[in-house]
Amino acid sequence: MSIFGSMKTAVSGMAAQANRLSTVADNIANSNTTGYKSVSTAFSSLVLPSTTGNYNSGGVQTTVRQAVSEQGDISYTTSAYNLAISGDGFFIVSGADGTPVLTRAGDFSVDSSGNLVNSAGFTLMGYSYDSGAPAVVVNGFDGLVPVNVTQSGLSAVASTSAYFSGNLDSGAEVVSDTSALPSANDASTVTDDTKKMSLVAYDSLGNTIQYDYYFTKTGETTDASGAITGSTWEVAVYRNADATTGGTTSFPYSSSAVSVASLSFDANGQLTSATDTDIVDPVTAKTITMDYSDFTQLASDFSATGSADGQAASTVSSVSIGTDGVVSVSYSNGTTKSLYQIPLATVASPDNLTLLSGNVYSANGASGVTVTGFPQSNGLGSIQSGALESSNVDLAGELTEMIEAQRSYTANSKVFQTGSDIMDVLVNLKR
Repeated sequence: MSIFGSMKTAVSGMAAQANRLSTVADNIANSNTTGYKSVSTAFSSLVLPSTTGNYNSGGVQTTVRQAVSEQGDISYTTSAYNLAISGDGFFIVSGADGTPVLTRAGDFSVDSSGNLVNSAGFTLMGYSYDSGAPAVVVNGFDGLVPVNVTQSGLSAVASTSAYFSGNLDSGAEVVSDTSALPSANDASTVTDDTKKMSLVAYDSLGNTIQYDYYFTKTGETTDASGAITGSTWEVAVYRNADATTGGTTSFPYSSSAVSVASLSFDANGQLTSATDTDIVDPVTAKTITMDYSDFTQLASDFSATGSADGQAASTVSSVSIGTDGVVSVSYSNGTTKSLYQIPLATVASPDNLTLLSGNVYSANGASGVTVTGFPQSNGLGSIQSGALESSNVDLAGELTEMIEAQRSYTANSKVFQTGSDIMDVLVNLKR
């Protein structure tokens, strides 16, 4: 047995307990840090070769472990920009150097530029809807931009698509004379079997544009027995602003139809084709893609409903964030618009992520590569707006750990002190 060996063993024991106290101190200090994940100290023995009757004391080493995968409690707040993740996943945020990192700290607020930034100064990243519904980049951070919720002043969006759905009466009379169709723009031609509906769209300035739709049955096909096997309808569309006023009919319009579509139905009254459906407006120079795919032709009264996208000029009333991560803005006229979608990221082993200052993490070889996805998909959790995830520190447990570490440190120091006393005895033997 080596006296120096026992003293070195005691020193390694004191160093190990000092590491344990360090993790306890970190946990207690961050017990109120949003999204903080506790750390703990694991001990393992160091053994030196020994012989029978001669034992060489070894030592102890420590490994710090993180409880990143352990969910913290969720508490609700009054800010819609406070976000909590319920389930797996991390927010993707960017620091001052522009490097994307991961965090569970969702205590975001709006900075002077309108970006969502948490208390550690990291900016929340998301995918923009500027080019339509975003697609996630599963194996990287390409395409991510800061989530900016400042929407000041008025906003207007031109219509680019619209739809009509409903039923066309299969018993309507066929108008085979093309000069008697609404597309001929003749006041004397429109019959009672032509049905009229109107739809409002928007130009790029937010002005409303009303379009008049005229549905007229133009043909039927029959088999040898006389059974109807198909029907065709004309849909003529005019600008309401060009209609004749002061009479009993809107015809003739001062300009030609902006769209003349043809709808074909089978023997079961189901739409089989729709051609030339786009509205090409000569005034706004805009094209609106029409969708008639939900129309039927059955033995029932004419009915229709429709809508166009776009938005009239209006002010922002609120910004909301859904459980799927979609950041939407609501306008004073009741319309909504999606601005961003916030993704979540995960790794194969979250507990092995590298912890960085600011309560953020980066991936490494032990954690596995980062995989990105949208909330509520591929095993990722959901986002709760107006809520925060608390730290997962058990304060009572940490105080217990602190007492145990203190006692163990003291015991190790006694071993060192005893070895020192024995050395004094050996030195004094010479005297």
